[in-house]
Amino acid sequence: MMRLSVIIVHWNTAPDLRECLTALREFSWRGGETEIVVVDNASRDGAVAMLAAEFPEVRVIANAENLIYAAATNQALRAATGDYFLLLNPDACVTEGAIDKLIGAQKAIVAAKLVSDDGSVQKSVRAFPTPLATITGSWTRLAFDYEKAGPAPQPMMSCLLFTRAVYEKLGGLDERFPLFFNDVDWSLRTERAGLETWYIPEAVVRHGHGGTTKRVRRSAVWESRRAWLRFLHKHFARDPLRPLATVAVTLDAWRRTGRWGKSLGKNGGETTPESLRRELESEGRPS
Repeated sequence: MMRLSVIIVHWNTAPDLRECLTALREFSWRGGETEIVVVDNASRDGAVAMLAAEFPEVRVIANAENLIYAAATNQALRAATGDYFLLLNPDACVTEGAIDKLIGAQKAIVAAKLVSDDGSVQKSVRAFPTPLATITGSWTRLAFDYEKAGPAPQPMMSCLLFTRAVYEKLGGLDERFPLFFNDVDWSLRTERAGLETWYIPEAVVRHGHGGTTKRVRRSAVWESRRAWLRFLHKHFARDPLRPLATVAVTLDAWRRTGRWGKSLGKNGGETTPESLRRELESEGRPS
């Protein structure tokens, strides 16, 4: 029998996580076995105890420190036993039949339709931020039909299904992008490996736009722009427009954070888990 591994990484998002797991329990995959792997990144909101009491069927990896998203996702991918992997954010709730439709599409990589609580469709598919697209901003304005199934160049990873064969070919997330742009990097790697990501509008998932990063806005903006520069350096180092794209990203970071003149570091610098943990803790301490 085929098996699905649902992978959820969370940090201090217990209420969202409870709702996410309740939806998974109610709208489980009917075509095979399902295991749910939750990585708790050293949360202080009682989530581990909640999981043991309310969701004993869930496999919990409780980290002693916050490994940040990419490393924790890779940790879960290595531990998972499924033929399919479903990366799911803790603020994402599947609806009836969503998982069946994702797997039933019989594609190597499949993205769901993300909707807000009011039912409005989220613009969850973008183009790639090449140097030119970075300068013009066109990568965020992709003309995409969210009511039609078809190829999706760069979908959000809030609910993304892929086969074990894809994982074995590509590997996991690049941990040089611990919190941001790991999904963009992964999508570009899939494209360059000749793999196509398919979007399925019938697979509807309610999504709340990032339970962790909402609480760390300033640090999130700064780190996301540093990750953006690392992405450009990794994939477009020889592009003649990259220096101008670097200026565009830096100006955007200054404008959004008010840190005028502060350097993002050469090629985005290097973000260690320790340094990012300190920033997250300083701005994201749960009340």
